[in-house]
Amino acid sequence: MAKIKKNLAYMYGEDARIKIKGLASLFKESPQRTKYSLKLLEKDGILYNPYCIFDYSYFGLILFRMYFKGAYISEKDKEEIIKQLKENEFVVSIYELSGEFDLVLEIEAPNPSKFNKIIREMSSKIPTFRHYKIVLNLVTHIYPRAYLTNDETLQSYFPLELIIGGDRDVKNFTENEKGIIKCLLNNPKLRMSSIAKQSGLNIKTAKSLLKILTQKKVIRGFKFIIDTNKLNIYKFRLFLKLHNLSNEREEAMMDYLLKTKEIVQVHKTVGDWDLELDIESPDKTTVRKLTIEIREGFRDIIETFNIMEFYHYYKRSYLPKYLFEKQ
Repeated sequence: MAKIKKNLAYMYGEDARIKIKGLASLFKESPQRTKYSLKLLEKDGILYNPYCIFDYSYFGLILFRMYFKGAYISEKDKEEIIKQLKENEFVVSIYELSGEFDLVLEIEAPNPSKFNKIIREMSSKIPTFRHYKIVLNLVTHIYPRAYLTNDETLQSYFPLELIIGGDRDVKNFTENEKGIIKCLLNNPKLRMSSIAKQSGLNIKTAKSLLKILTQKKVIRGFKFIIDTNKLNIYKFRLFLKLHNLSNEREEAMMDYLLKTKEIVQVHKTVGDWDLELDIESPDKTTVRKLTIEIREGFRDIIETFNIMEFYHYYKRSYLPKYLFEKQ
């Protein structure tokens, strides 16, 4: 892909609601040309499944991540399983790995008891869901895909880090706020006029509520999934089990991860490992060098590690649809 298109993919991928006029001005081209290029990115499947980043912790939810072994046998089985999972109102993300685990689900529930009930019901419908590991996601650090562009001006458009999850006070949302949230959950790219109409509000009120939800950090941004395969980008997840961890060494590691442009997400977890690092790069050698650098630079606190390659995202979201089932 041409450099300008990678820059465009970076901007649109990091902000699915970005204004076309501003983007056209930035790239010194006509709005019509920019609009056409954005449509091509979606039509070609380079960018797909736009999603709104909500901080689920404000809704009193807990994020569980399930790693399955032997979740399916054939491609036909996989398609049917994924179809079922997409319809599950508690499943927020579905993706496939290559390695020890083949399918990963992210499920949000209000408590462990409800989560266990969800798993029992799921396993009764999908018999192959027998072997899996569960980790509890504590906090997620989201970084922009700075490796896609060398333009520092473009990189400066987005915050260096978004943090979601953790120990936060649960918020009580008004019916109008819930209406805005539901609209953006179903369609993150929905125009303000449509959001207002579907929420039964005037545009001014809808805009004001969206601004308030953003300022309160309930809504953190709007992104696309990027098909890394179509961009010839390698994507891996590095699993780290830590020990002898001091506050000083943890801060040093998080600072290193923040400054490494190939690292796009960091999950702090409880389970068989303590950290999950998502690494993306157009150069596979870079991924290997980075992995070695992390292991050597923090050998005093890394007890064990594992790495697996991403294959494909089938669904990505940050709120379960069951929250709005009665609306």
